[in-house]
Amino acid sequence: MTTAAGEAPLWQPGPERIGAAAVTRFQDWAAGRYGAPAGGGYEALHRWSVEELDTFWKAVADWFGVRFSTPYEQVLGDRAMPGAQWFSGAALNYAEHALRTAEDPLRADAPALLYVDESHTQTPVSWSELRRQVGSLAAGLRALGVTPGDRVSGYLPNIPQAVVAFLATAAVGAVWTSCAPDFGARSVLDRFQQVEPVVLFAVDGYRYGGKEHDRTATVAELRGELPGLRAVVHIPLLGTEAPEGALDWAALTAADTPPVFEQVPFDHPLWILYSSGTTGLPKAIVQSQGGILLEHFKQIGLHCDLGPDDRFFWYTSTGWMMWNFLVSGLLTGTTVVLYDGSPGFPDVQAQWRVAEQTGATLFGTSAAYVMACRKAGVHPGRDLDLSRVQCVATTGSPLPPDGFRWLHDEIAEDLWIASVSGGTDVCSCFAGAVPTLPVHIGELQAPCLGTDLQAWGPAGEPLTGEVGELVVTAPMPSMPVRFWNDPDGSRYHDSYFDVYPGVWRHGDWITLTDRGSVVIHGRSDSTLNRQGVRMGSADIYEAVERLPEIRESLVIGLEEPDGGYWMPLFVHLAEGAVLDDRLRDSIRRTIRENLSPRHVPDEVIEVPGIPHTLTGKRIEVPVKRLLQGTALSKAVNPGSVDNLELLHFYEDLARKRR
Repeated sequence: MTTAAGEAPLWQPGPERIGAAAVTRFQDWAAGRYGAPAGGGYEALHRWSVEELDTFWKAVADWFGVRFSTPYEQVLGDRAMPGAQWFSGAALNYAEHALRTAEDPLRADAPALLYVDESHTQTPVSWSELRRQVGSLAAGLRALGVTPGDRVSGYLPNIPQAVVAFLATAAVGAVWTSCAPDFGARSVLDRFQQVEPVVLFAVDGYRYGGKEHDRTATVAELRGELPGLRAVVHIPLLGTEAPEGALDWAALTAADTPPVFEQVPFDHPLWILYSSGTTGLPKAIVQSQGGILLEHFKQIGLHCDLGPDDRFFWYTSTGWMMWNFLVSGLLTGTTVVLYDGSPGFPDVQAQWRVAEQTGATLFGTSAAYVMACRKAGVHPGRDLDLSRVQCVATTGSPLPPDGFRWLHDEIAEDLWIASVSGGTDVCSCFAGAVPTLPVHIGELQAPCLGTDLQAWGPAGEPLTGEVGELVVTAPMPSMPVRFWNDPDGSRYHDSYFDVYPGVWRHGDWITLTDRGSVVIHGRSDSTLNRQGVRMGSADIYEAVERLPEIRESLVIGLEEPDGGYWMPLFVHLAEGAVLDDRLRDSIRRTIRENLSPRHVPDEVIEVPGIPHTLTGKRIEVPVKRLLQGTALSKAVNPGSVDNLELLHFYEDLARKRR
């Protein structure tokens, strides 16, 4: 994917929009109080935010009115990574900030949450009701003996009860962790057994794709395999009675008890997220109350430009970091839209209907969903009223250029398209949405504030206009405080800091363009490197999957023992398509003409399906290991894959090649 400095932008915000944006008002305010540049726009503000890191984050805390019940001694003490010390001495509580809007009598009855299921019935939860339920449940958790630092787990879909349970956990100072109910028992136990929760919130089942999925047997297995549980709370989504020994959700949330917010140190754990765990047990990533609070205030309030008049929708599940990010919309007084259901039921326009119905102003989804809509030939902007949608944001994988064009043509010409990239590891974005900058096709608008994002070559030299490793050279508040069960920090260190000491290496290939935008090329640990020319797999997928015959693809570059290099392209065909010589030639021609003759695959191989992690990412590295001859049991963690059967194809192929 190339970038052209002279190319006209697809979208350009007008002067009125730029002037009204929170990031513009923040810059003007910070110029007067903290020495931020008064002019120069976003580029100057970003430069200041990384050069004056302490001052920038102090300004963010001040601008958003962060309530420190105990004042901090200094913003940033030890800057070393890992281990940077943020706002030492401070005490606060995340949940207190998430529920602040309920204190405003003019907003108390407005919706904090809008819940929509596959029936497209809309259920609002007001700010005052959300605060009441959190207060009642927090008191219930304390009565069960839950204390700060205890782990509380949720086996829940994206429903209001999940938000209440998380906020009550945070209010108590306990540590939240969750999995979606489409995870099987082994996948859940791989995560929860590491952190030993004392309470489990669980549904009896969930609805997806027009069907009910019973989970009572799975919950029973979880109860039996988590010996540290003091209580299980039953949420009857399918209407079943609470099993013996389980507590009833309604009883725990019935009281009219004002919430008591435990004041905890800035770096006190807020939640535990998990890596995909494709090659071993998932990493249990601990992020802090204060770090997430400040990072999400910055992202949601400044980058996403969300405030009290907005409605924030992102299609996600509780097993993905975007759920945690979505819930943080409450911090800025924004109404959060929760959708529990299939992204494509009853048809591919389901997510757009949620946006229409709820009046979403920011619509978040995956790049894959946008491309599926494009392939299906739907016209949501014509068929639905999406007039309130100001921004469509995508993540999960890079949004291909055709996705930018489709959104522009089919949703609205005056549409802010924000392709963003970050990671579970920081529960945030390194680069993406900026409401005051133009949008160029195939590019993320800019690195985020307070994020010293660079592209580095093999010797640690910064690159512009060339493909390099995504690195972050200064600490961010939401970087993990640690991994669970990693007492000496070695696993944490080896995950990000083993290549460039003291510098976060994320594992993506990126290009920083000469205009300050960012292009993501895919994972660097599955990079295609042919004759010294590096290319990310995302570039191959973007080109190949334009072809109507290709449903999805997977490309692997394999270093052979004899010094050779084998690069097969695996294709999952659309219904009715046939992989004949004509289609093979078409695939090769597409890659040769759009990308590089060096990256034309050696073979094009039809497969019954492409394997993914449980959060929907293509599994590249484990497939590469299988093709290198690694046993399936060692190449991949079975509980992390959406369809383990698909991996047998690659295992058999490796056997035949040997």
